[in-house]
Amino acid sequence: MELTTVWFILIAVLWVGYFTLEGFDFGVGMLLPVLARDDRERRLMINTIGPVWDGNEVWLLTAGGATFAAFPEWYATLFSGFYLPLLLILLALIVRGLAFEYRHQRPEAAWHSWWDRAIVVGSYVPAFLWGVAFANIVRGVPIDETKDFTGTIFTLLNPVGLLGGLVTLFLFLTHGAMFVALKTDGEIRHRARLLSVRLGLVAAAVAVAFLVWAQIHTGNAGSAVFFVLGALALVGGIGAAYVGREGWGFLGTFVCIALAVAGLFVALFPDVMPSSTDPAFSLTTTNAAATAYTLKVMTWVAAIFTPLVLLYQSWTYWVFRKRISVHHIADHEPERVS
Repeated sequence: MELTTVWFILIAVLWVGYFTLEGFDFGVGMLLPVLARDDRERRLMINTIGPVWDGNEVWLLTAGGATFAAFPEWYATLFSGFYLPLLLILLALIVRGLAFEYRHQRPEAAWHSWWDRAIVVGSYVPAFLWGVAFANIVRGVPIDETKDFTGTIFTLLNPVGLLGGLVTLFLFLTHGAMFVALKTDGEIRHRARLLSVRLGLVAAAVAVAFLVWAQIHTGNAGSAVFFVLGALALVGGIGAAYVGREGWGFLGTFVCIALAVAGLFVALFPDVMPSSTDPAFSLTTTNAAATAYTLKVMTWVAAIFTPLVLLYQSWTYWVFRKRISVHHIADHEPERVS
């Protein structure tokens, strides 16, 4: 297998890891004012993702770095053409991170309330815009013969892009509700489980509509298998949550997101960024790739450090695997999020 294909697969794996892991902590953040009835329950929800949210963002940093090094032409066109959405995502992630770090620094209710709003907004913005961005990558964007993006921000806000945004938004909301149901105990656990079923039905409707479009537009036999299995995993997860099996429910949304993202990359290959102006101008794994020497060095580095990162993150999830409830949250003790 050529190294360009290897790195296309590795970047797809990194995005799968990012959306499956950061997806549920986006969901928890968005559901903060919906599921929590008081400050202790809000602190409880924040504590469910406290030990892992920043580790989940490592997948995004690694995906961006790998794209920059392995496919510099893809990185340049993507970040210049999608400059405003990516800037909004970056600002939202910064505000969200500040909220996790500063919310517990002062006891005033107003202080908590403002940082809670920051968590909610900082979760909604990337959850929606990532879907818009990926839908446009699969749909194709105007790229000229010099590999430059010739559209505007309004080019990205087309019906397919907006549908993609709704897909990631509702999938992450469902994923987050499943995670809260899995990680908590008491009344909030049951509220989260019931909400995950309702959100899951909406997510299934918009996801199926988008995946059918993607399959017709640019799909192949491989992507069809991924999309069908992903849809079945979501339906299975909703059914498991309905009968009270939160662990299987969370696994269902996890597998659904993983297969859907993988299917989009399978449908995209060998393009990395199709041109809607002329297919001959599309960026591919060949014309967007770095030199063979660069890819060879990157492969050795990835082979050494990727297992270490996976071991460390797996250990973190194992250590913080137990359920928590409001009884673990002191009345006035500030929560710790990292």
